[in-house]
Amino acid sequence: MNFSDDTCYSPRKVLEKKTAHCMEGAMLAAAALRFLGQKPLVMDLKAIGRDQDHVVTLFRDGNNWGAISKTNHGVLRYREPVYRSVREIAMSYFHEYYLDDGRKTLRSYSVPVDLSRFDMQNWMTSEEDLWDIPQAVDDARHFPMLTPHQIKNLRKADKIERTMAAMTEWKKRL
Repeated sequence: MNFSDDTCYSPRKVLEKKTAHCMEGAMLAAAALRFLGQKPLVMDLKAIGRDQDHVVTLFRDGNNWGAISKTNHGVLRYREPVYRSVREIAMSYFHEYYLDDGRKTLRSYSVPVDLSRFDMQNWMTSEEDLWDIPQAVDDARHFPMLTPHQIKNLRKADKIERTMAAMTEWKKRL
């Protein structure tokens, strides 16, 4: 687990260091899927307030979309390839994306970003941090997930939902 945003390792460096945060994990998954014949696609999920954005790797199985994600929380990880569109898969993350007080924060998702556009930078094997990639993902066109009316009427996640989401795989080192 990498709790730092001070790195942006290539997939090769992630394997060498045995640590990754969500962007690095997304790039590793994209590289692995590329070796299996998929396009190396990632998608940004944007949150509001003090919540953190999240990056997932997209893949296709026939006409359906699935996703792979690196996170410390169990509910934001893998998505089976059963979704008909990128919007559908983005929406599958909505209910599990909230702050400790229960306020739901997920607001937009990006177009899929094809990491093969960074092949000239050797994104899969670079020894250098790859800050251009998260910048491009952040700069990609984003689509709103909710209308203002929907946002106004959102209920907070209840206590049992918040308790479940508090479970993490790794304890943060101080």
